Amino acid sequence: MSQFKINSITDKSGTSGPVIAGVSTNNSTGCMIIPAGPTENRGGRGRMVIYGGSNNSNYQTDINLVEIATIGDATDFGDLVDDAGFSSGMASATRGVFKQGRGSPGYVDTMRFVTFSSLGGITDFGDDLGASQDSSASSSNGVRGIFGNGTAYDAAIRSINIASTGNSEPFGTLGQGLYMGGGSGGASPTRGFFFGGRIKPPSTTVVKDIESVSFASGGAASKFGELTVGRRAIAAVTNNTRAVACSGDLADGAINVMDYITMASEGNATDFGDIQENNEGFGAGGSSATRGLIVGCDSTNINRIDYITIATTGNATDFGDSFDPSYLCGACSDSHGGLGE
Repeated sequence: MSQFKINSITDKSGTSGPVIAGVSTNNSTGCMIIPAGPTENRGGRGRMVIYGGSNNSNYQTDINLVEIATIGDATDFGDLVDDAGFSSGMASATRGVFKQGRGSPGYVDTMRFVTFSSLGGITDFGDDLGASQDSSASSSNGVRGIFGNGTAYDAAIRSINIASTGNSEPFGTLGQGLYMGGGSGGASPTRGFFFGGRIKPPSTTVVKDIESVSFASGGAASKFGELTVGRRAIAAVTNNTRAVACSGDLADGAINVMDYITMASEGNATDFGDIQENNEGFGAGGSSATRGLIVGCDSTNINRIDYITIATTGNATDFGDSFDPSYLCGACSDSHGGLGE
């Protein structure tokens, strides 16, 4: 399967269509096939999948589907094999992989994947062979998914090859062992980003650090800059130039701030706006070339989905509701910034 970009499409009547980026395959006659459905951006269908969550009493067994281009409620995608919360999502243009996180038995090291175009199906991917933990911050560029710094306060970064199946492997290290508690991290096609975190108890200190690591080489992450406010439990959304760090938790209270970085230029984050009230962090994000969605941050309105326009600044706006309770969920999208243009 090869990546391509079409600058212009002309139909039989001579009408030209928009720029479309996608994934091609060849059939038995050598004809190129373009996937059906919305293709508002890079390589995908503009879909976000919400994985598990909580209704404040029990972890959920539901998978929700959101069409990012269309404001409104999520629909049912399918069901999990078992309940899950505090999961971490990574994605290519065709597949979303989730590190399970936590379920009713406790920590779960299983990883599973969905195919964005196929409702209902969930398949075993492999196991995370690192420290048992949930709430790892995760990032992906369409080929490689990476994750680290969950509840084990382990500085190790581990990786998977999204297109295949198998267990996680060592990839690199972060500056220190923190509890990031982030459902999703930011990514460009070349770098994965990790935002904030909490120092191991008994300390309640949260940090401002932003770190990045090369998808190509791994190794030790480097400091990129600092957030406007230190916090953990951040959901990040990205287009091809910006990463926006949304919401968060101060270890002794929530914060509804959002700030952004330009991923090509090291430096400190800049204020973006505020997410809606009643935010408590521990959510997850999905994005397209233009729009970022944040879900799972509110234990009161447990179905709430917010959105922002990534290229501008301003406060988040109501998008709709998840199909099932999504507080403490995982999420990923087939059109996030890590996939490139």
